[in-house]
This record gives sequence, C-alpha cells and structure tokens, in this order.
Amino acid sequence: MHWYTGDTCYDTVLTAAFAFAAFVIIGGFFGQSSYGRFSSAKLGFNLNPKLGWWLMEIPATVVFAVAYLTGPARWEPTSLVLAGIWALHYANRGWFFPLAIRQVPGKRSTFNLSVVVMGMLVTAMHGYLNGALFSHDYFGRYGTDWLTDPRFLLGLAIYLCGFALLVHSESVVRNLRDKNNPGAAEYRIPFGGGFRFVTSPAYLGELTAWTGFAILTWALPGVAILLITAGNLIPRARDTQRWYKERFADYPSDRKALVPFLY
Repeated sequence: MHWYTGDTCYDTVLTAAFAFAAFVIIGGFFGQSSYGRFSSAKLGFNLNPKLGWWLMEIPATVVFAVAYLTGPARWEPTSLVLAGIWALHYANRGWFFPLAIRQVPGKRSTFNLSVVVMGMLVTAMHGYLNGALFSHDYFGRYGTDWLTDPRFLLGLAIYLCGFALLVHSESVVRNLRDKNNPGAAEYRIPFGGGFRFVTSPAYLGELTAWTGFAILTWALPGVAILLITAGNLIPRARDTQRWYKERFADYPSDRKALVPFLY
C-alpha cells in the first residue's frame, strides 16, 4: 500500500482519518458512545434513533457520490464494481437499517447529537476518501485485471461473509420486538446464528466486512475505517456482554463478547 497520492487535499484528509482513528481507540478505554442501551440524557440533546442513524450515515452516500462522480475513471469496470460494493453496504447501513428500527413506544430520544456529529464526520471522510480513490485510481491499480487479483478475490470473500453475518444478526435482534407490539419486551436474549457463539455478532460481522474491504481495495482508506470501527466496537462489545450478564441471570455463560472461543 502507498501512503501519499500527491493530491494535497486527499492526503490531508487521509492523515486526519488516521488521527481520528487514534482518538477513537483511546476514547474507547473511557466510555461508550451514547446511543442504544448506553444512551444517556446527561450529555445533552438526544434524537429519535431512526433519524439519528440516518443522519449519521447519510454522508457515506452523498459525499461518496459527489467524490466518485468527479473522477475520470468513474465509468471504468473496476471502479463501478468497487462503487457497487460500497452501495451494497450503505444501502443496508444508511437506509434499510435506520428505517427498519423497531422503537419502544414512548421512548424516542436515545441517540445523542454528539454521536451524530462525530459519525457524520467519519462517514464524510470515509465517503470522500473511497469515492475519490475509486474514480481517480491514484495509483493505477484498478484496471480490469484487479478483479481477478487474489487480493481482490480474497477480500471480497471475507467482506461478503462479514456482511452476511451483520445483516442476519441485525435481523435477529430486530425481530425480538414484535412489529405490532415493539414495547412488549424492550430487551431480550437473542439466540441463533452468530449469537450461538458471541454476544455481538453484528459487530463481528462489521469488523469482518471492513477487514475484507481493506484487502479488496488494498488501500489505506480501508485500513483507516477498520481502525475507527475496531476502536468503537471492540470495547462496546465487551461492555454489551457485561450489560447482558448483569440484566439476565440466565444469560449463556459460554458466549464470548466478540470473537468465538477467544474474546
């Protein structure tokens, strides 16, 4: 992987992304982002989770599209395939997932504004770095031969496995709440799929997907988002497992927090 593209703006944003990754990793030792089961009214204004998730993820669609469409290689086959992988991920993360959230009636404000702002910063950087990379092909890597390169094929296989685990795990949690009566039980123990092994299989799926993405693009923007994601989700998975064990006396004792049989 190369570091500098020679484009001052791009290289500055890339450097900032790694600096932000360091900030997130260090911050993970001191507390969790205020959303979901770890939400708090003490940090100020909270939003409806549907709106909060959508606002946080929308730059990954909008900024990516703008950056991608400015590049000379935007209609090249490999660039389109990479953009398609991106579109697949954020069709789920930025659009389907927020709209499909089943909220407990009367509980509306659980997504802190600070999380939205920080998330928008990350997804804007993420969208710009990858949109520009795919359509400018700064290193001349993304010719049609890249689609048969072992790095692309291996990374794609890893990405798709992670994405499938993510989508299935989110579906299991979502369906714990009856669509017609989402307030019947605010939290329940999930079973099946990745939950047979870990408390947070959706987090494992997300980390696996971004690992595959970093490999299939073979570029530092993928590494940056993987580090940011890991810095956020690894300590969150640990605290989520602790939360479940404190809340449910019958919580399966053999489940690990994030990595089957290890952690």
